[in-house]
Amino acid sequence: MELQKEVNSLNQNPKLMGMFTSPGVQFERIKQSPKIWVPLIIISVLYAIGMTFMALSLDAATLIEQGVPEDQIDLVLTITKVTVAITGIVTPIFGVLISSAIQLVIARIASSTVTFKQLFSMNTYIMIIGAVGLILNMGIRYAIGGNPEIYITSLAGILNQDKAGVLGTIEVFGIWSVILSASGLHKTGQFSKGLAWTIAIVFFLISIGFGLVGTLLQGAPKL
Repeated sequence: MELQKEVNSLNQNPKLMGMFTSPGVQFERIKQSPKIWVPLIIISVLYAIGMTFMALSLDAATLIEQGVPEDQIDLVLTITKVTVAITGIVTPIFGVLISSAIQLVIARIASSTVTFKQLFSMNTYIMIIGAVGLILNMGIRYAIGGNPEIYITSLAGILNQDKAGVLGTIEVFGIWSVILSASGLHKTGQFSKGLAWTIAIVFFLISIGFGLVGTLLQGAPKL
């Protein structure tokens, strides 16, 4: 009876919210029945909401600090807000596509039989963590004000730092995603635990690197 219940559970479709409560079960379901379009649309909408909060948090003072001439503030602010909101829609799509393609190459080298569809579905479901984190951080920031570039759940936010820096790139939901990525690559991708954790950590370090580059560019002196 218990075995039959377990089989029936694995034959169900994976659930996005299940990534918070039972990620291991969801990864097994993704392996059996990978879903892409509906969860990807939901994730894109959630990211768009989060980025919209970020856009609404931007103000003229922020742009002036970045060197935008005061007589161009209104135009630049409008363009920036629209661009940020649209970015929320396309970011998940390209992020999942690129990471899944890289993981597929590694899978073939490691002789794993995982398919691109399974990896794409797995990465899409994992992004629910980042989407919720984005909405939470930007929603709170929009409500109470402050620097929209610093996540409240990052080490910089927790320690109440004024500048993002390295601490701004290490964030609670990001770490959570790393853990899920390692678990997913092991259960869905059929990677060894060592390889799965290595890939997840390397991806995390790369994201930190990009975050630091962005921070350095924003802090660079204007010509």
